[in-house]
Amino acid sequence: MDKLEIKGGWNELKGKIKQAYGDLTDDDLKHEDGKDDETLGRLQQKLGKSREDLVKWINSL
Repeated sequence: MDKLEIKGGWNELKGKIKQAYGDLTDDDLKHEDGKDDETLGRLQQKLGKSREDLVKWINSL
């Protein structure tokens, strides 16, 4: 699955992501509708994970 599926509200997901990676900032997790690629790109740079790994992890939250 290579598509980001935001389940529930982004703010809820953002809180879960921050719990797992406390060094992420609000700027790192800024998300706008239709700009999933930008959000994933920032997370990839910050966390050093592949897009596929991030998508799977976020979709599992």
